[in-house]
Formats: sequence, C-alpha cells, structure tokens
Amino acid sequence: MSSSFSPRRVVLSLCFAEVLTMVGVFAFPALLPTFIAEWGLSNTEAGWISGIYFGGYALAVPLLMSLTDRLDARRIYILGALVAAFSALAFALWAEGFWTALLFRALGGVGLAGTYMPGLKALVDRVSPEQVGKEKQARWISYYTASFSLGTSLSFLVIGGLAELLSWRAAFLFSCIAAVIGAALAWSLPVKVPRKPEQPAALLDFRPVLRNRPAMGYVLGYTTHMWELFAYRSWVVAFLAFVLVWQDEGGGMAPTTAATLSALLAMASSIIGADLASRFNRRKVIAAAMIASALLSLVLGLTAQLPYAWAVGLALLLGVLIQVDSAALTTGAVQVAEPGRQGATMAVHSLLGFAAAFLGPLAFGAVLDLAGGQEDVASWGWAFASVGIVALLGPLALWWSARPSPEEKGRSL
Repeated sequence: MSSSFSPRRVVLSLCFAEVLTMVGVFAFPALLPTFIAEWGLSNTEAGWISGIYFGGYALAVPLLMSLTDRLDARRIYILGALVAAFSALAFALWAEGFWTALLFRALGGVGLAGTYMPGLKALVDRVSPEQVGKEKQARWISYYTASFSLGTSLSFLVIGGLAELLSWRAAFLFSCIAAVIGAALAWSLPVKVPRKPEQPAALLDFRPVLRNRPAMGYVLGYTTHMWELFAYRSWVVAFLAFVLVWQDEGGGMAPTTAATLSALLAMASSIIGADLASRFNRRKVIAAAMIASALLSLVLGLTAQLPYAWAVGLALLLGVLIQVDSAALTTGAVQVAEPGRQGATMAVHSLLGFAAAFLGPLAFGAVLDLAGGQEDVASWGWAFASVGIVALLGPLALWWSARPSPEEKGRSL
C-alpha cells in the first residue's frame, strides 16, 4: 500500500463512507408519521415498508459478500453505494404510496448489503494483522462497526431535520448525494486482490463456514445480539413514551432524544468492548456483556413503575450493554475465518444477524400484544423479558464453539 494510502487513511475513508451511505437507511422510519398521514398507510403497511429494507438486505448479502472472496470488495462497495443512491433518488422522485415505497426501500436494502459488510471486508483486506498487528486490526475493525451506530444517529437527525426544513423528498435527495460521495470515497481506495482459499468452493457453498465451529460460535452469538439490539431500537421510544404517559410526568428527556443519545453512547460502548476483547479473553468478555444485557432486559419492562428519569437511565444503560459485544463478535468471526473465506464467513454472519434484526422487533410486538397490549405495564415486562431470554442463548453459543468438535476429539485420541 502506498504511503498516500496509509492504513489509518483507509480506515477513516471507509468509516466516513459508511456513515454517508447510511444517511438514507432510517429515512423512512424517521418520517413514519408523515408517510402514514400523507399516504393513508395502515400500521401493517408501514411495518412492511420498514421491514422490507432488511428483507432486501438478507436476500442480497449472501451473494454480494461471497463475491468479495473473488473480487476486490471495493468494487462491491461502489456498486452497493450507487444502488443505495438510486434507491433514494427513485424514492424522492417517484414514491407515491405503498407499492412504490416498498419497491424502492427493498432496493435500498440491497444497497446496504453491498456496503456495510463489504466495506468491512475492504478494510480487512487492506489492513491485515501481518501489516499492523492483530490488536490494532481489531481496534480498527471496531471503529468501522461502531460507525454503524453513528450512521444510525445521523440518519434520524439529518433526515428529520431536512424534512422539517424543506420536505421529505429533499431529505431523500440529500441521502442520494451522500451515498454518491460514499461511492467516490470507496473508488479512491487502492486496488486489492483478495487472497484465494486453499480449497476453493462454489460461490454460494457455505458448508466450509458452517463446519468452522469457532467462527459459527461468533456468528450465532451475533445473531442473538442483533435480535436484542433491533428489538431494543425498534421499541425503546414507544416504551419510554408509555412510561411518560403512565407516570404523568412533565419535562424530562424526550423519548426520541433518549434514542438518539443511546445510539451515540452505543458507538463508544462498541469500541471499548472491542478493545477489552482484544486485551483479555474474547469469549469471556463477550459472554459477560451478553449476560449483563440479558439480565437488564429481563426486568427493564417493569421499570415503567419507576420515575421516568429512572426508566430513561436504565434504558440508556441497556443500550450501552447491548453494544459492548457488537464489534467484538464481528472481529472474532473475521479473525477465526478460514483464509480466503472471510467473505463467505461474513456473508453467513450478516445473513443470520440481519434475519434476527428483522424477526426480533416482530417477536417483541407479538409478545406485547399477546400479553395485553401497549397500555399494560406487565405486557412490557413480558416483551422485554422475551428479548432477555433470547440474549442468554449467545453465551451458550460461545461455550459450544469453544468445545472441541467430534473430529478434533478423534484426532486427539
């Protein structure tokens, strides 16, 4: 790599590109009340438009990430950023109701599938442990994955602000421009040919990844993490709004402000967690964070009976605890992936993780309805408890992955 493209510059360029391409990711949820009123959407239709984004992601990510083992991930990133830009442009110009919004948001999910994890693969290919050391690579991976939380916060803030100042169509146009700039940043990176695996496999053959027990431990742990994280992010505003009404308190931090602050704190939490994992036993650090967040999830719903400030504080604490293991899990999966199969490993990692991100909020809402609805304190208790139960499966996955496989036991005899 030339001196003009130092590892630090590569990392900064990719982090900045990620944030730019994420401006439009939460554009529809940020303006949901506007679209419900303007288009007369039902709650079910609004839910489909919000969820289809991650449906498009899940469908596209196995192919796009697998290609990064054969092609320069930078090329996949540029393609994904341009797809995201076109999705935002099309939404701004032609979205006029349920079906057009559904189509363009699904296309946006494909764009995210071409940028988020391919961007990480582009980083890993250009900032290798042999070049910068294993600990520094882990720290820079954490910067990139933590930028997802920064992008989340800015997506809500920028889109909401531009829509209020100008219009929602102008806000989507801005996200198009931001994604194009992200593509330009990726294009400026040096070319890097990916390392070939020792035993090549078919493009979408994930069996070697599934047989990699250490990697699958991190993948399954990431799956439970994403279930917990997106259930929390999808419902924390509604929960705090319920507490505010239930307690009949004036003033205090607005629920949306609390959610924005939570996303910003999560970025720092993810970086700190990744640093702890690189300094100490990775599995133990991750398991401790998972258990702590799961225990708080088990009881958070019941804090509606406490003063609003207490509920906000504990909700923010949960957001911090959930993110401690985020970058550490992804870094772990990358570092134990078979050489030449990092793209395939990250494809499985991302596919299962974002499938859980789609299902977690749905399951939370189903439990909430079955337990009595949004107006009942106990229902919130059961809904958050269900998230905590799923989160406790993460440490079990790590424990399983640390045990020798039957083949390894046979070789040791």
